[in-house]
Amino acid sequence: MDDHLLTSSIKEILNFHPFVADFFASIGLKELPQSLTLQEWLAGLTDEFLRDSGMDQKQMLNHIEAIIQINIISENQHQISSLTVIGGKDKFGNTEDESITLEPGEIVCIVGPTGSGKSRLLADIECMAQKDTPTGRQVLINGLVPEAKKRFSMDQKLVSQLSQNMNFVVDLTVKEFITMHAECRMISKKDETVNKIICTANELTGEKFSDDVSITQLSGGQARSLMIADTALLSTSPVILIDEIENAGVNRRKALELLVNKEKIVLISTHDPLLTLMGDRRIVIRNGAMSSIIETSPQEKNNLRYMEHLDCKIIELRDMWRNGERIDTELNWCLG
Repeated sequence: MDDHLLTSSIKEILNFHPFVADFFASIGLKELPQSLTLQEWLAGLTDEFLRDSGMDQKQMLNHIEAIIQINIISENQHQISSLTVIGGKDKFGNTEDESITLEPGEIVCIVGPTGSGKSRLLADIECMAQKDTPTGRQVLINGLVPEAKKRFSMDQKLVSQLSQNMNFVVDLTVKEFITMHAECRMISKKDETVNKIICTANELTGEKFSDDVSITQLSGGQARSLMIADTALLSTSPVILIDEIENAGVNRRKALELLVNKEKIVLISTHDPLLTLMGDRRIVIRNGAMSSIIETSPQEKNNLRYMEHLDCKIIELRDMWRNGERIDTELNWCLG
């Protein structure tokens, strides 16, 4: 039994652990005497109230302690300072000489021809490979072998992956779906967070959607934008893997800035030169192995600004075509 918790006031508990308010609400208490300590509050509960709630004082205390402990563990277990991928072997059994260490706030792109092994590298990181996949790679967290529960437990995994195809199997509205996730995370200010996620998703996609539309009716770009916003603002996973977003109609720069601002490690498999140069480094894959690791140079960053200018112009033309307009003017902005 936590004596400090018992002697803390209701106000202090809610300030430090706002998600406990959901427990009080679940037993019908929306207004609480916040000046009382938890011990005083428990001692003052009537027999009738305890019968209605289905718990005695000890069970209530245990429940509150469990909620607090679960969230403390969840916050601590997802704090990492580095992720290291140690090379294994290529498709022909040759040694993969390259290894890489990534830190929070870093974007690393994975490039190479179709079928070269980009998705396999993402899969190795997703499962925290320990020389037990076809590549023989090993993934370390903070320089150490991760615990088995961080590899195989669904609620303690450190990695979230956004695949090329987003297929939803539940018929919920966007708001219902994100609210359900927020409730699972037991976060405070649930409604505010849900609205922020939906608003942010609409900033990432060129096709706006309302919060009452069914998630099964979202386009590929809308679904990907929603999941990126959800991952950045609600998911506790510190490592994000993205398998191609260039063809999803997502504002790539905004999406990456959003994820990096949340201090996540981001790895993206891509064929897009703009996305590649937005990254801090890129891993070149050949024959199933990391053949080289290239740091984005200052000149490449300068070239990126010009490429983004051209990309914006292409988007403008696309919108004109969609609206039935003609392109009769000379496009000299792309010459010289």
